[in-house]
Amino acid sequence: MATLWYLVRRVAQAVLVIFLVTIVVFALLHALPGGPARGILGAQATAQQIATFNHEQGLDKPVVAQYFYYLRTLLHGDLGTSYTLNEPVSTLIVQRLPKTLVLTVLSAVLGLLLAIPLGMWQAVRRNKPFDYAITTLSFVAYATPVYFFGLILVLVFSQALRWFPSQAPQGDTLGQVLANPAGLVLPVVAGAASMVAVFSRYMRSATLENLAEDYVRTARAGGAGQRAILWRHVFRNSLTPVVAMLGYYIPVLFGGALVVEQLFNYPGMGLLFWSAAQSSDYPVLLGCVLVISVATVIGTLLADIAQRIIDPRVVAGKS
Repeated sequence: MATLWYLVRRVAQAVLVIFLVTIVVFALLHALPGGPARGILGAQATAQQIATFNHEQGLDKPVVAQYFYYLRTLLHGDLGTSYTLNEPVSTLIVQRLPKTLVLTVLSAVLGLLLAIPLGMWQAVRRNKPFDYAITTLSFVAYATPVYFFGLILVLVFSQALRWFPSQAPQGDTLGQVLANPAGLVLPVVAGAASMVAVFSRYMRSATLENLAEDYVRTARAGGAGQRAILWRHVFRNSLTPVVAMLGYYIPVLFGGALVVEQLFNYPGMGLLFWSAAQSSDYPVLLGCVLVISVATVIGTLLADIAQRIIDPRVVAGKS
């Protein structure tokens, strides 16, 4: 019963946050200099053009009525129309979002597969040369901008060694992108670098905390070996804070994807957002912000549920 109540409460909180996100996005649209019409039509628009635009878009109605109309259109999947591409924003996002999800998921999986064993290994070899070396590399990787790290990857593995192409796979469909896995290697590695640096530190700290717990001393007293203690006992308990942080790291993944997609010309949402920013295509910009915000809320919710599955004591701590 406690678990069910916890899940209901978390879902209700997620719905409330998404509702607040729609308010923020709506406010951003109306915060454009000179209003939405001036921001979209440009500084050279005449008063008549602005009045006509406001009437066509319903912007001459009271703000509350505008918001509920905006909310109703969102519920019907209408995010507006791109002023540069002349296509529905929802169509553009549906085309680009799966590609960005593939890039971010692959980056996250690679990052975790490297960060988790590295963090545990550092904890076991605490204050030894290996621990100092990985810590130094982690700080360097975390401090290095994604764009600069991606350029290094291109110069070394594409220009010098010619192992991988410098441009990501192209195509309108996800199948066309996945048909060229070699082109995904450098973008995925660039997206995973900072994640390895961050999550290896979390895993190291969590492992050190668990190694000092009574159950570890009891297992050692019972004759359990180091490997058995690490993977049967410490590993699962150390994952709890890592899984919790994974949900909050989603905005960072999407932010990194924006840079990575622009650098490698990857046809995802990041490149769409970048192009829209260059042309002041506000409907596309706000649509991307809304989708990424909702994805962050959903990701945080899923991380909390996964944390609950890994450690049922989470319910008691958050009730």
